Amino acid sequence: MSLPSENTPQPYPLLEVEALSVAFPVSGGFGLKKRYVQAVNGVSLYINAGETLGLVGESGSGKSTLGRAMLHLETASAGRVRFRGQLITDGVKPDIARLRQQTAMIFQDPYSSLNPRQTLGESIGEVLRVHQKVAKAQIPARISELLTLVGLSPEHAIKRPQALSGGQCQRAGIARALAIEPRLIVADECVAALDVSIQAQIINLLMDLRENMGLAILFIAHDLAIVRRLCDRVAVMYLGRIVESGPTQTVFNAPRHPYTAALVAAIPEIDPDRPLPEHSLPGEPPSPVSLPAGCAFHPRCAHALPACRHGVAPETRHIADHAFACVLDGHSRDRIYPMTEGM
Repeated sequence: MSLPSENTPQPYPLLEVEALSVAFPVSGGFGLKKRYVQAVNGVSLYINAGETLGLVGESGSGKSTLGRAMLHLETASAGRVRFRGQLITDGVKPDIARLRQQTAMIFQDPYSSLNPRQTLGESIGEVLRVHQKVAKAQIPARISELLTLVGLSPEHAIKRPQALSGGQCQRAGIARALAIEPRLIVADECVAALDVSIQAQIINLLMDLRENMGLAILFIAHDLAIVRRLCDRVAVMYLGRIVESGPTQTVFNAPRHPYTAALVAAIPEIDPDRPLPEHSLPGEPPSPVSLPAGCAFHPRCAHALPACRHGVAPETRHIADHAFACVLDGHSRDRIYPMTEGM
């Protein structure tokens, strides 16, 4: 079975994951039972063609692992991944080569993602040759075009990563990702290491690519202000689970989960008259090796109920296209989330 052609109507999401889990073994020492870190725990979400989905959460929440598992760069312990309707989970590999021609990843660390022994031109040219995107004689011109597209000059093609700044290396990583003309890009904190002016240029570039190429983007980030500007929808991740998802403005203006509300309240504002948030996010996330019973967020939640502390994780509730995993219903939101009023 092969992936549908480019012109085939698609009644399904571009990429879809169902109950996806990724677990890493942790050594328990001599005579101790092996334990596992549940980095991704039963995640289900989708990305439509031409859509930008923001994935946010604290460090260690599993965002990068989820992004890598979507592209078959990390082995899933359970669940299914479909790209354009085709199952690509481990063990079903006939279309992996074609998947590689339609998806790309921009990594968080630009230096480690580039080969220090290769020039930028060699790194990008290798992608063009392997995937046979252009004729051999056209590769130098295409390299120059890609470097110009991301704000570098064609002269950068002869430089190696160690001769460039972090921002220039990240631009080169973006150029390499664009070399295969992908339908989906997973951008893992791709602007976190850049200064504000360069961040704006990269965000504008991603927005232009989405509009001009119909590019879908999974944008993994800590900066919620950028997510609010760039993304059509947002998914909030905590300790391997999606705790809230929906249209960006809906989630930001009326968060239903207390973790989301705390993240939104912490977004810096220039307005000097805006009061400081009344509620902050206390404590640290519990160990992913030994998650608490019930809702994993309840040790840090000021509004936790007895039901939050016992049993299993809360089921996902839906209000139209807004989903959240919290035992508290929408009628209690005004009492529970006072820090979001007026935003």
